Amino acid sequence: MDIRIKKGLDIKLVGNAEKITENAGSSNVFTLKPEDFHSIIPKLSVKVGAKLKAGEAVFYNKANEEMKFASPVSGELVDIIRGEKRKILALKIEADSKQEFVDFGIKDPKAMKADEIKTHLLAAGCWPFIKQRPYDVIANPAVTPKAIFVSAYASAPLAADYDYVLAGKENELQAAVTALSKLTSGDINVSVGKSSNSPLAGLNNITLHKVSGPHPSGNVGTQIAKINPVNKGEVVWTLTPQDLVVIGELLLTGKFNAERIVALAGSSVAAPKYYKTKIGATISSIAEGKLNEGDNRIITGNVLTGTATNLKGNLGYYDNLITVIPEGNDYELFGWTMPVFNKVSTSRALTFSWMFPNKKFDLNTNTNGEHRGFVVTGNYEEVFPLDIYPMQILKACMYKDLDEMEQLGMYEVAPEDFALTEFVCVSKQPHQEIIRKGLDLMLKEIG
Repeated sequence: MDIRIKKGLDIKLVGNAEKITENAGSSNVFTLKPEDFHSIIPKLSVKVGAKLKAGEAVFYNKANEEMKFASPVSGELVDIIRGEKRKILALKIEADSKQEFVDFGIKDPKAMKADEIKTHLLAAGCWPFIKQRPYDVIANPAVTPKAIFVSAYASAPLAADYDYVLAGKENELQAAVTALSKLTSGDINVSVGKSSNSPLAGLNNITLHKVSGPHPSGNVGTQIAKINPVNKGEVVWTLTPQDLVVIGELLLTGKFNAERIVALAGSSVAAPKYYKTKIGATISSIAEGKLNEGDNRIITGNVLTGTATNLKGNLGYYDNLITVIPEGNDYELFGWTMPVFNKVSTSRALTFSWMFPNKKFDLNTNTNGEHRGFVVTGNYEEVFPLDIYPMQILKACMYKDLDEMEQLGMYEVAPEDFALTEFVCVSKQPHQEIIRKGLDLMLKEIG
């Protein structure tokens, strides 16, 4: 099935990662943050000072004790950072010079039953890689999804090229897909770029879709809406391709190998390229000494949905991109009256970027305006390909009308689906935050 997206906006930025992979610098400390796992209340499995092997559980889900969260490296748990009411904010693990792995045993996914696969993935710390719609949270293992979706087409600004990152990983991908195919009553839908040579395209047990069009065509939410939309009472699961590799490697080798190939990209990076590292590594081990002089914003993830951090921060659990762009702390006098050639915009009033469709922009973090009340402009619909009214669903979330949120299609969406509407919003409203709070409310009240 070919999926052609017409509504959207490609934000072409300077600083795409060159297809060269190097080993990242050694990171002494690896950090796990429970906030990466939305809606999970963590309970510790070990205490400070405990010796861990890679794959050993550091904490588990209070609501489901079988759901383990594994250490990405072998080493010692050196610190637990807590916030208000002793909430766990981060766990820091000091890595050993020689890595040791928990042996979970080599498995043949073809011979395993669904319950065996679930138990194995839960025990080995691989279950958090599986997310679900509705609510965009870690999947409930007790529910059988009607379908599973994997997007191997990255359309976000400066996103890592999946075709390059996954090259040579066919065996791991096939093992993971074979196992996951037993956990759903429907298809495993894999989406690739229309002209890509994805390693996923030749796999068995999948339904292949070829995607084209502007961002957010690569968002899994856009693909779900076109292939098999989520209605009330239905559940679908989603995974990213690099997480499939970790699951496949667990099955083939018995090891939880938290390796990541991360793109370091953006106009403030001297030589953008790819780096091999592990989940939770320090940003400094990847980016230090590789950035241009000046005041820069380091973002884990892409510029639309990522999180601001610094060199002392760490790579998030699901991240495969670090973007670095100039900090936008300058002020343009009478900027709103001047014709604009160097900014992306959907409007043609005083903005001439539409005249240069292939131009790459060197943008900074300046929002070019302050937060104000919602203005009805019709801009959101131009960049929002889902069959949903974006303005209405945002307002329903703000005044917490559960019935209206449900009727407008809240079960289908995740915060990232509203990244572009937030980008073009003249009111500078935090759309992704509004949607996340709305989903949290629904999860709490309807569950």
